[in-house]
Amino acid sequence: MEAECAAVQEKRSWPEVVGMSIEEAKKVILKDKPDAEIEVLPVGAAETKDFRPNRVRIFVDTVAETPHVG
Repeated sequence: MEAECAAVQEKRSWPEVVGMSIEEAKKVILKDKPDAEIEVLPVGAAETKDFRPNRVRIFVDTVAETPHVG
């Protein structure tokens, strides 16, 4: 009987974290990819185009609280 080897595909995107807080999203991503180097960037931020297999970028665009001086 010949054993079959199934190639394990690493997860490359996390649509299920859309709408979560940054910390919640990080936990989900790190559960699937413990070696991820997570970068949090504002939507529209300049980003490098080099490919790094451990980098995962989270883009945010919501102001959570009223900005104030002080």
